[in-house]
Amino acid sequence: MDFLQILLIVLAVVGALVAAILGWLGSGEPFASRKFFSSILRAVFAGVMAGISYQYVGTVTAMVLAGAFLAGAGIDVLGNRLAGAITSTGPTTTSPPK
Repeated sequence: MDFLQILLIVLAVVGALVAAILGWLGSGEPFASRKFFSSILRAVFAGVMAGISYQYVGTVTAMVLAGAFLAGAGIDVLGNRLAGAITSTGPTTTSPPK
């Protein structure tokens, strides 16, 4: 592995972790280590995919680096949406405003 491949992997992992942290901060829920651990797994997956895709990239430009970061963030967001859809227990109800 060379430096640029490692950089792509790190940027994809950081992108996924940033998305996870921003999602948690925006949710207003208490920190749940189980949910964050699944985000870490998705971040590692994003890093592996970025490392594999490095073989097919001719030259690494700023756009490729930004793409790795955004791909990592997208994998985490998509993983959260899919996990939420799979674990959904049915329709939710809201109470009327007082």
